Amino acid sequence: VQLQASGGGLVQAGGSLRLSCAASGRTFSSYSMGWFRQAPGNEREFVAGIGWNGGTTYSSDSLKGRFTISRDNAKNTVYLQMNRLKPEDTAVYYCAASLLYSPSIDRGTFIYWGQGTLVTVSS
Repeated sequence: VQLQASGGGLVQAGGSLRLSCAASGRTFSSYSMGWFRQAPGNEREFVAGIGWNGGTTYSSDSLKGRFTISRDNAKNTVYLQMNRLKPEDTAVYYCAASLLYSPSIDRGTFIYWGQGTLVTVSS
């Protein structure tokens, strides 16, 4: 599986962005998908995940209130809708695929990674 993330950019605080991650291959629906992010000087951290059947998990309740992960298996694409963005959301965002049925927050369970897309939130 090859993953291609897109949709990043520069946005003012309070604004919105929608990230997309397009996957190659015909078995996209067999993977749970996740979004991670990595800010400068920080480790890559889990943001949100979505399972085969659309079940979701988020890194925190506060993030869940602003971000929404979704998938369209017909388009082999997973999305991350980000609203009310804050400067601390600035990071490179990566999508990843796991063979687990349910989404995991463990970075080590993801076997395929996209190249990342930069999100910059100005204050």
